[in-house]
Amino acid sequence: MGKLSLDISMSLDGFVAGPDPSLDDPLGRGGDDLHQWAYGAASWQESHGRSGGQANADSDVIAERVESAGATIMGRRMFSGGEGPWEEDPNADAWWGEEPPFGHPVFVLTHHEREPLEKGATTFTFVTDGIESALDQARDAAGDKDVALGGGADVAQQYLRAGLVDEMQIHLAPVFLGGGVRLFEGVGPDVRLELTRVIESPAVTHVRYGVG
Repeated sequence: MGKLSLDISMSLDGFVAGPDPSLDDPLGRGGDDLHQWAYGAASWQESHGRSGGQANADSDVIAERVESAGATIMGRRMFSGGEGPWEEDPNADAWWGEEPPFGHPVFVLTHHEREPLEKGATTFTFVTDGIESALDQARDAAGDKDVALGGGADVAQQYLRAGLVDEMQIHLAPVFLGGGVRLFEGVGPDVRLELTRVIESPAVTHVRYGVG
């Protein structure tokens, strides 16, 4: 059985999204700056069906995650930015167009039931009976591979507080957002970390921890 691994970009002041998120600006003001390190990487471009990009340490980190993950868990807001009944969600078919960059099963935590959604090589399954059920389903789907915990912050916090996260990789971007969504809000000292790897690049520092 693989690990449950949280993999997420964060600002130096602890935010994973900026203030005032919207459908037009889902990461909030300044939030897109957290991911600039990834956009030019060859492996990021490839995962989005494009060519080009740079082959560098950042690209290697992304390629490692793509290869190791056999399923993903995410929250409703990461999926569509919406809440409430699906028929009232203006982005109910998600952000990623007809070919999302996952290529494996994705389990979406939500309070509202819905039939699975197939888009390209990705099937989104909507889980209404809690984080442990989503993890059980994701592990069954992933087989020997890892389950990627995609966020957002509230979902990450729930799994951390429940003691279910095995590994955490933070991509620490050299920016200050000054407000927005904090990654570790409400996570207490009972979550223990062991530093297992640091990879530096000009654009970001990749810090990996074992979680106990």
